[in-house]
Amino acid sequence: MNLSYWEYQSWLSNIDYTIVGSGIVGLNTALHLKDRFPDSRILILERGFLPNGASTKNAGFACYGSLSEILDDLDSHSEQEVVELIQKRKKGLELLRKNLGDDAIGYKCFGGYELFLPEDEQLYQSCVSQIKTVNDLLKPVFGGEVFGTKTNIFNFKNIKEPLVYNKFEAQINTGKMMEALLQKVHLAGIKILNSITVEDVLENDTSVEVKTDKFLFHTKKLLIATNGFASKMGISGVKPARAQVLITKPIKNLKVKGTFHLDKGYYYFRNIDDRILFGGGRNLDFKAEETTEMEQTARIQNKLEALLKSTILPDVPFEIDHRWSGIMGVGSTKSPIVKQLSNNVYCGVRLGGMGVAIGSLIGMELAEMVE
Repeated sequence: MNLSYWEYQSWLSNIDYTIVGSGIVGLNTALHLKDRFPDSRILILERGFLPNGASTKNAGFACYGSLSEILDDLDSHSEQEVVELIQKRKKGLELLRKNLGDDAIGYKCFGGYELFLPEDEQLYQSCVSQIKTVNDLLKPVFGGEVFGTKTNIFNFKNIKEPLVYNKFEAQINTGKMMEALLQKVHLAGIKILNSITVEDVLENDTSVEVKTDKFLFHTKKLLIATNGFASKMGISGVKPARAQVLITKPIKNLKVKGTFHLDKGYYYFRNIDDRILFGGGRNLDFKAEETTEMEQTARIQNKLEALLKSTILPDVPFEIDHRWSGIMGVGSTKSPIVKQLSNNVYCGVRLGGMGVAIGSLIGMELAEMVE
């Protein structure tokens, strides 16, 4: 430790609550703790110079799950579990919009579409035939029909028609959302220290000793909100899942508008600033993408580009401007883990690729669990 007396007293003394992770969950946890305990000293530790997981890396989908994804979930979860998952997503998005406002997060409800390739004929027919069944299941949640069909007005090629449509799906601007959250946290007097990696945690009856790569300190309570990196904190039941993304350069007269899913939600794309943002493909190699390394692979990037050429922008010249990766937290079930791990340690992790939708809610639930 090469800290001055002033640094230690101002940033690392008498900490009531320390949160590991400054993503959507971590920031919302801090804000709800501050609401509950206005006089508390709250510290957030972040391993990256920016939130370094999926919160600033995602595609900006305000979504509830594509039709094929929901039907797939019904094969491995009960109807009640699936409905509860979608209720959480709806409640979480409502909370996000209420807390920050639609303008601050760039919320635009253009609707969401699901595309099916010709080789997915059987899946497509199965999905279309079960639209009424799923709508009946979700009607109590949304107060109306969620799924229907729409004509292909976007000139997509090599797909089944009509497209499956969800009028409730929307886009957000991920960068604006995180900027708004960070600003709210700073205004609340909550401190964030970036580029800090937690290396070890030692708990006693009244506090937790936290050892980082740069200093050691004590906190009364420790809350882990690292999601895709949860296993590095010793939390079982969560595996990292890398999501690879690319974005095109601006495209003149781009007609695509909305959020779009392919292949049970494993591929997803949208318009932003006259560009196409396109991500996914981890189902090409689940094991290889079970990593916390934020890199790209030729196999997945080539597949994304191939789908752009054959299906999404078949007659439109485009150039790739940028590529990146984010790390999600997944498990054998899509239910998040929000629980007390020991006397003074808690966690809110395993968001299953739905961080935008449920992050605000998980942060609130985590904060309400703490005394």
